[in-house]
Amino acid sequence: MPASLSLKERIIKMEEKDKKVDESWKNSVEKEKTEVPEEETMHIPEANFGFFITTLGIQVAIALGEIPNPITNKTEENLDQAKYLIDTLEMLQEKTKNNLSKEEENLLSGLLYDFRMKFVQKKERINT
Repeated sequence: MPASLSLKERIIKMEEKDKKVDESWKNSVEKEKTEVPEEETMHIPEANFGFFITTLGIQVAIALGEIPNPITNKTEENLDQAKYLIDTLEMLQEKTKNNLSKEEENLLSGLLYDFRMKFVQKKERINT
């Protein structure tokens, strides 16, 4: 700082410098709060019919007790829920008839066949 400045002017300059440093620090802290580290970001797949059908299929498998519920980590059977989800897949099959690629149609048909068979087996086991 130039020696020609009065004591008061020097103090004001120092306070301004400190204020700039403080603002810079605040900005960097705010930036850190809003930035998510790359390893913590979740890759979200592109929305497509096959992925949608597969996610419904996972829900059916959970309801049929074929795989553990990811929330509870327990294998639970809820046949009413399974029937609802199978009916939903059937409705989607009807509504999308002649609008699906061969792969999508095969995926949906295959899932429905497998889930219907498993559902019937589980219902028979309960009724006997």
